[in-house]
Amino acid sequence: MEPFLAAILVGLPLAWLAAFAAYAYVDAPKRGMDPRKWAAVSFVVPFFGFLAYLFERDERDYDPEEDPYARGATFAVHESRRGEELIDPGGTGADDGNGADGGDRAPDGSENGDGDEWNDPPGVDL
Repeated sequence: MEPFLAAILVGLPLAWLAAFAAYAYVDAPKRGMDPRKWAAVSFVVPFFGFLAYLFERDERDYDPEEDPYARGATFAVHESRRGEELIDPGGTGADDGNGADGGDRAPDGSENGDGDEWNDPPGVDL
């Protein structure tokens, strides 16, 4: 076999296994796990050992005091929108003047009959 081809076929998978083991060794202490054990598992059991490490590690605790994006986060409403009536998500509960069936009705509930499904304001004719 060609030496260059042999180096690629053997060296590349070994490099990946070493990279998986190195990641597990560096990351395990941050998660409160034994770094030597998980580096060995990641190296000895190809690919599935590293997946086992990823699934077994604990999630880090979320501390809002350490999150730079959580500090002072508030929901701001623009001044021009402060007095408006809120609608349900998706607009399902708002009365838009079209009636319950979404048909062509006037705001008073009577049949509009002009075929304007967009309910344009008076004076707008397109």
